[in-house]
Amino acid sequence: MPQLLLLGTQGCHLCEQAEAIIHNCLADHAFTVTPIDIAEQEHWQAQYAVRIPVLLHAESQQALCWPFDEMAVLGFVGQL
Repeated sequence: MPQLLLLGTQGCHLCEQAEAIIHNCLADHAFTVTPIDIAEQEHWQAQYAVRIPVLLHAESQQALCWPFDEMAVLGFVGQL
């Protein structure tokens, strides 16, 4: 099952919006989405701090950065 990471930070309202969008459009797809707090990961914090929330494909490292909607998420996962 393909693994996606949702990079964000605790208390980020945009991250909460992104999580809801992702949940709504990927509920019927075979993806695992794992939330990651980038404050605990120095390398991700340096790379994505001003771009969160970010949906990251764990294997290919392809990223979809905010802002995105359901169509963008479906297009992103369709390319994987």
